[in-house]
This record gives sequence, C-alpha cells and structure tokens, in this order.
Amino acid sequence: MLLVSYLSAIVSGLASAFSTSYIMFSVMRFLTGLTITGIAIISMVLCVEWVDIEHRTFIGVFVSMDWTLSSMMLSGVAYLVNDWRWLVVTVTSPLLLAVITWWWVPESARWLIANGQLEKAHVYLEKCARMNNRRNFMTDIKPESLANVVVVERGNRNYSYLDLVKTPKMRKLALLTGTVWYGVALTYYGISLNITGFGLNIYLTQFIYGAIEMPAKILIYYSLDSIGRRQSQVGTLVLTGVCIAINLLIPKDMWMFRTIIAVLGKGFSEASFTTIYLYTAEIYPTVLRQNGLGYNSFVARLGVSISPLIILLEDVWSPLPKVIFCAVALFSGMVTSFLPETLNVRLPETIEDIEQTRKRSVCMLSQRDEFLLTGT
Repeated sequence: MLLVSYLSAIVSGLASAFSTSYIMFSVMRFLTGLTITGIAIISMVLCVEWVDIEHRTFIGVFVSMDWTLSSMMLSGVAYLVNDWRWLVVTVTSPLLLAVITWWWVPESARWLIANGQLEKAHVYLEKCARMNNRRNFMTDIKPESLANVVVVERGNRNYSYLDLVKTPKMRKLALLTGTVWYGVALTYYGISLNITGFGLNIYLTQFIYGAIEMPAKILIYYSLDSIGRRQSQVGTLVLTGVCIAINLLIPKDMWMFRTIIAVLGKGFSEASFTTIYLYTAEIYPTVLRQNGLGYNSFVARLGVSISPLIILLEDVWSPLPKVIFCAVALFSGMVTSFLPETLNVRLPETIEDIEQTRKRSVCMLSQRDEFLLTGT
C-alpha cells in the first residue's frame, strides 16, 4: 500500500500540474492529498511497529522532522519557482526518490505475526537480526514459535473499519481519538492558512512557521519521555488555545507581537500534531492500527477542510474565527484527558488487549520476545 500511495501521488501530482481547467486541478489535488495522507499514516505505523518501547518516542518525533524541513524548504522553492505548474512538478519530484527507497522498506513483522503470516515474519526478523548483529537470537527460533509471542486470533479473519465500533472500549476509543484529531487538525490549519494575517512577507512567514516547528519538536520529545503522551497532548492543545486567545486581545497595529504569539501558537499546534500521530499509533492494537490511523486521519481532514471556511467568518465578526479555533483547541485538550497513557507500555496486539485490560501488556516481555516483535 505504501508503493501504491507513492505511485498514485506521482500520477495525480503531475496530472494537476498539467490541468486544463480549474475543476481538473481541484480533482487532481484532492487525489494528491488522499495519497499523501496514505503515505503519512503507513510510514508512521511501520516505524512504530519496528522499534522497541525505549525508542518509540525518538522514532515518532524523528520521522516527523521531514514535515518540518519540507515546510521550511517550501518557502524557498516557492520563492524561486514562480510558475505554479513548475512549482507543483518541483514539490512532486521527491516522490520519485521515495519509490526507489521503497525497495528497502520491510513489512511489519508485528503485523505479520498478529495476522498469522509466520513464515514471512520470520524472514524479515532474520534480516533485522543480521542488520542489528543479533543473529544469536534467531538460532533457535522457528516460524511456528512466533505464534507464542503474540496471541493470534484463530481463523483467517479480515479486519475492517467496522471493528473500530463493534466493541464498547474500541467504540469509546474511536470517539475520543476522532474528536482530538479533529481539534488538532482544525486549529493547526486554521493557524497555518492565515499566513498573510500578521503583516509579514508571505514567504518569510511560511519559513518562520516551518522553523518554529523544530524547537517545538525537540521540546515535545523531552515532554513525551518525561510526563507522558496524555499530558503532553493536553498541554500542547491548551497552550495553542491560549496563544490564539492572547492574539484576540492584541491590537492589530502591534503586528510584530501578534506574529510572535502566532508563531508560538503554530509551534504548540505542530507539537500537538506530532504527539497525536505517535499517541494514536500506540493506543490502537496491531490488527487495527492502520485502520485506526486511517479513520482518525479522515476525521482530521474534515477539520482541515472546514478551517478555511471558518476563516471566512471574519466577514461576520472579525474575532469569530479565532474564538472558534481557541474553543476547539481547549475542548480537544479536555477530551484528551480521558485517553489512556501509553508511555513505556507495550503495544496492544489484538482487540482483546483493548477490551480486557492493558495491564497485561505492560512491560511483560522477555528480552527475546521483545526482539521478536521489534527486532531490537
């Protein structure tokens, strides 16, 4: 599916660059966004499922740095490439490199084991053992013994999005995470799309918006490891709302101060986005992790699509868009407090891990079992 997403993004991206009408351009950009979202959620799931508990925070934050670096580069690329067609071609071109690197991307051994594909999982784990100089771990491990690491559900069951709402705790989890994702996306893009509203050059503002994400992600890395995922998610959303509220009170002629507060709000908002990707990947079980991230990303895109419409409400009452973004950020932070903490907790594998108790999954692995699931 990662390869399908890469190729689809290339086709739709290039097609949009050569559009002959606005409708064609809109449809192609819609499809491009669809495929880029697929790349994002698949990549995050693969990264989280290939690392151990100790390194999940690092990999979750590190892989999101590409978004930050690209946001900073976008301002320079857009400044140099003024023709919109060539700009679209330029920003689509890195996907060609992604297709080449795809050949070295391994399938998730954790997902293969959870779905009963033990032979394939054994092959990838052997490769991982050689790469990590841990070949001794695989000497006595046979494919059939991998079934003892994860309690695999019997039968060739196919999981779907309906499994997110069939059982009580999964249903509650889907409702809570969906609400938080909607709030995170709405406020993040509400701030990002208002890029001309603070008195600076559009290219400079875009660069600053991207640059502020770097220290924000460094801070959130230490926050995730020290106070946990839930408190970090709550804190970043609340601080985002506070920054928006402060900007409501600052006179428009104080554009420099307004820009500083807006940039801080953008930083906290990006930190909340970084957290929610990692947090959600850790909450959902392996058999539904991709579905869970896909569902939440869909809900988030609803927030993305409505955020520019909310900005238009300033014609009704100038502060109204910021009031809405502030309220949504604060409400989402409150909802986050009802989610479980996942710091130093083993990833759940099946729906039963969610419906019964998470305590059975907390740091109960031997060294060899942990290697079998993560390769480290």
